[in-house]
Amino acid sequence: MTVHFDQPTTGRNTSPDSRLRPPSPAPAHASGAPERPFPQRLRQGRPEDPRWARPAFLALLLATAVLYLYNLSASGYANSFYSAAVQAGSQSWKAFFFGSLDAANAITVDKPPAALWPMALSVRLLGLSSWAILAPEVLMGVGTVAVVYATVRRRFSPAAGLIAGAVLALTPVAALMFRFNNPDAMLALLMAAACYFVIRALEDGRTKWLLWAGAAIGFAFLAKTLQAFLILPPLALVYGVCAPVTVKKRIGQLAAGLAAIVVSGGWWVAIVELWPASSRPYIGGSQNNSFLELTFGYNGLGRLNGDETGSVGGGGGGGNGGGNWGETGWDRLFSSSIGGQISWLIPAALILLAAGLVATRKAKRTSVTRGSFLVWGGALLTTMLVFSYMQGIFHEYYTVALAPYIAPLVGMGAALLWEKRDKAWASLTLATAMTATAAWGYALLNRASDYLPWLKWLVLVGGLTAALGLIFAGRLGRRLALGVAGLGLVAALAGPAAYTLTTVNEAHTGSIVTAGPAVAGGRGGPGGGGFPGGGQNQQNGNGNAQGQQGNGFPGGGFPGGGQNQQGQNQQGQNQQGQNQQGQGQNQQNGDGGRTAGGMGGGGGGVGGLLNGASVSTEAKKLLETDADQYTWAAAAIGAQNAASYQLSTGDPVMAIGGFNGTDPSPTLAQFKKYVADGKIHYFIASGGMGGRTAGGMGGSSDGTSSRITSWVEANFKKVTVGSSTFYDLTQKVSS
Repeated sequence: MTVHFDQPTTGRNTSPDSRLRPPSPAPAHASGAPERPFPQRLRQGRPEDPRWARPAFLALLLATAVLYLYNLSASGYANSFYSAAVQAGSQSWKAFFFGSLDAANAITVDKPPAALWPMALSVRLLGLSSWAILAPEVLMGVGTVAVVYATVRRRFSPAAGLIAGAVLALTPVAALMFRFNNPDAMLALLMAAACYFVIRALEDGRTKWLLWAGAAIGFAFLAKTLQAFLILPPLALVYGVCAPVTVKKRIGQLAAGLAAIVVSGGWWVAIVELWPASSRPYIGGSQNNSFLELTFGYNGLGRLNGDETGSVGGGGGGGNGGGNWGETGWDRLFSSSIGGQISWLIPAALILLAAGLVATRKAKRTSVTRGSFLVWGGALLTTMLVFSYMQGIFHEYYTVALAPYIAPLVGMGAALLWEKRDKAWASLTLATAMTATAAWGYALLNRASDYLPWLKWLVLVGGLTAALGLIFAGRLGRRLALGVAGLGLVAALAGPAAYTLTTVNEAHTGSIVTAGPAVAGGRGGPGGGGFPGGGQNQQNGNGNAQGQQGNGFPGGGFPGGGQNQQGQNQQGQNQQGQNQQGQGQNQQNGDGGRTAGGMGGGGGGVGGLLNGASVSTEAKKLLETDADQYTWAAAAIGAQNAASYQLSTGDPVMAIGGFNGTDPSPTLAQFKKYVADGKIHYFIASGGMGGRTAGGMGGSSDGTSSRITSWVEANFKKVTVGSSTFYDLTQKVSS
């Protein structure tokens, strides 16, 4: 039996009466001509797959797992902000449900808690450690590779699926975020799953697939709020136009999918909004203790227009609208800071997307081959458009959301054109995609001039040689043609693979992390300003860390933003050659880990905003003394400072003002009552970020955090332990 583009490749007929009738004929183009099938050796269903298909797939998953697990514990607690919430969730089911930063439930993280739940369950089972926190993220990365492979293999071939899976696994920012504890790993997995379910629905028109897609998107909302909805328009449009059922049924199915989104994502929101505010933690990141305000403000429209109340300094400050987060525009994703994270194969993906749509232009409306290109391509273009022009907070690692869309387009497009390589337009398009990949890979590697200087030439020469061979691929013998294809694949993946290996060989901690080596003009590279104002610890081509003072704000940085000078250990900064888990630091191995900002006065990066504090043994002992007699062992301005002490001691530490120190929680009156009731033992002085300037970045000096700081300094006894300063809230100073 010949299997065609638009027949499901499950090895069986999916119709109810498949045993009673022969296989249906090949679907026809709109012009009446059937689509050209793949050769049977590449397009058979799972039972008839080539013998190498399943072992190769399992080897891909195993290699991805080994790659991502390598050196995993070097990052310690990674982003201590989320690790503290994971620790709290492992100790308190209430903190687990709400995503609280501490087990006493003072305030939540500034995201919904779904991404924290797998990590918290892991810590409950295995105990608190770097591996227990980060291993679930690795599993999500392996799962995303599996989903992408399964989707591409089903419609195209095992070889196409393997290419797509390898492209995803070797994307530098994917290797970064599938080994990190931010919500982006879960988001990427669920977005890939949603696309898979929509493509399944395009095959047979079953409502259950749209329900599953809606559930995936709804749960993704509980990981990273409105970012989960970026791909909704293209997915709904593709199904509404291409589904193999009547218009009336399509509308009903899309409505059912929307209901699934509301139910799977809305149940938690409804509980939180209906729960009495007096008996739940404050919603971190909001200004009025409302998750809906957080969703549509700070984490929603504010990310698009830069108007983020309580932010750390979003848009509106420079460039073409991106302010402190870089210039916006169509080329943002190709910039010095972002290009090496994700853009290696974007040119090829766009070329192959266009080629796939041209190749299927005469197919009938319900062509699943074309629908697959539209689903993945629509998701990619929509997300790229938003990322390119959003004016609010934007970090390089956000681009991991693009990786699950780029990889399938490369695998599908390459497979489709390869089977048509005897036609001049197909071979020329393959050669064009290869040329663009080689040229852009050379340009990206050239930005890191001291980083493996021979590699850019290998990529350029190898890629151009493969492009030349692809022009004549239809005339070459099978072995020679496969050799050309193999050379092209190696040249295309050499650059991102090298960046990925560099990434997994480094420690990554703090709130702003990047993959690969430092590059000219990028954050962390020569000429880059790093995070606006923060001291940026950057890596040069030899793997040594070299600190550079940021210049994003007047004066060159935030109070307390220190520098890390070539492997020298300054107080509270990166520790060379050591892995001090549990202190929210960036531990640097021989290849150099990077974190944004130094630490001043015992505070974390950028004065405690971006990274955790260095907790000395003496300070840990001080806070642990009689900690069980208090609800909170201590309170600190900003979540990162609080998180470091909480992770070190295992006791709840209140984060005054949430992540930025700008949330109005607790109020001065509430804090006074906590102290009067004997619920807080110590107040931790914040060095650069805290004190009378602790209104947060962009906050006023008379904000809630500053008023609390002033009141504490005026009324309670100061205790100095090493270089850290505490105030004993049980010991008032004499009048």
